[in-house]
Amino acid sequence: MTTSDLIRQLLLNLGEDPQRGGLLRTPERVERSLSELTAGMRQTPEEVVGNGVFEEDCSEMVLVKDIEFYSLCEHHMLPFFGRVHVAYIPDKKIIGLSKIPRIVDVFARRLQVQERMTIQIAKALNTILSPKGVGVVADASHLCMMMRGVQKQNSTTMTSCLLGGFRTDFRTRNEFLGLVRNMR
Repeated sequence: MTTSDLIRQLLLNLGEDPQRGGLLRTPERVERSLSELTAGMRQTPEEVVGNGVFEEDCSEMVLVKDIEFYSLCEHHMLPFFGRVHVAYIPDKKIIGLSKIPRIVDVFARRLQVQERMTIQIAKALNTILSPKGVGVVADASHLCMMMRGVQKQNSTTMTSCLLGGFRTDFRTRNEFLGLVRNMR
């Protein structure tokens, strides 16, 4: 049974008529949509980074802020979306700046929970660069909380993962969190 067949059956189970004009091509559209929204399941961070790591004598914090992401909650398959802020302190290696949002997308484009996604982004950057530290903060709105259940439209969820110097050095952690907080 194909994904399109499953979507047709789902429409029937919901009391809809998959032969209705507006729904005729819906199963195929949903199949393509789900494939795109879960493309990260078929990618690795190493693949999207490729040759984007460079030797460089740099030891100051690098911060990429406000990386938008869109993901699907694995519990309800409803979207959650927001922004991720990613920083690292190089140790003889830097990464092409466009590669950081690509790493975010690898993990966001999966059936996911925000807590795990935040950790996965930090660990991937840590593995690829072996930096002195990595900091990741994600701030997201979850449609599973907004549209159903508690129905809290104005709530957001923040998660963080701090590795290396971001965890052990109070000044580094505060600098990172201050930059994330103050430069919106």
